[in-house]
Amino acid sequence: METIQRSPEPFYYPGGKTGILLIHGFTGSASEMRPMGQYFQELGYSVCAPLLKGHGTTPEDLQKSDRHDWFQDVLNAYDHLKQSGVEKIYVAGLSMGGVLALKLAMNRSLAGVITMCSPIWIQDKRTKYVEIVHFFAPNLYHTSQKRSKRSAQIQNAMVPFNRTPLGSIAQLLKLIREVRRKLHEVKIPAYVVQSTNDETVRPESADYIYAHIKSEDKTLSWFEKSCHIITLDRERKALFHEVEDFIKRTEKE
Repeated sequence: METIQRSPEPFYYPGGKTGILLIHGFTGSASEMRPMGQYFQELGYSVCAPLLKGHGTTPEDLQKSDRHDWFQDVLNAYDHLKQSGVEKIYVAGLSMGGVLALKLAMNRSLAGVITMCSPIWIQDKRTKYVEIVHFFAPNLYHTSQKRSKRSAQIQNAMVPFNRTPLGSIAQLLKLIREVRRKLHEVKIPAYVVQSTNDETVRPESADYIYAHIKSEDKTLSWFEKSCHIITLDRERKALFHEVEDFIKRTEKE
């Protein structure tokens, strides 16, 4: 079995004139995007994956950042690819990273956008109370009591967060709402990916994104053997192949 090493640091792989910007998820790190980055590096693409502010370290650091910081990190990575000589940029995001990818598509020139297990709705029904509770208890943390369904390989590759600041969850929810209201502004080629066994995001989120973006060229693809962290799960190579096909097809247009 291929071993995926935990490596939360941001990465940049120089390559050709087409670049791919990879964005990790909420409480995640660049580690969950590294296998995908290495895959596209070997194909000759320029690849950049930032580490969003407050991520990859401690819950206390996460609490000091907000959705504006996270999007600024994405903008900085986009600028880095542009300044390196890349002419076409694709953005691919996992979970919250996909929400940030959609926001980037609303604000910058891109060749295409890929969302992977990205939330419009979250499985945990308690999230509807987060912003109210946070208002009265701003320093409260959420501790998950659920046993993870993720494989040991995925767990080992990720930076563990045993608790999450409610304020940070509130920032995530605000980001989702902001992007959801403007999905009609996305008109570039889009590839929407969703795992049917997603334990974090309600799978119908993908249907909503697909239905509300205004891209003429858009695809919705389902994976039946993966969990939420689809970039590290058993179907990741099939996912990478499909994203490669999407990029190669739209690159010619």
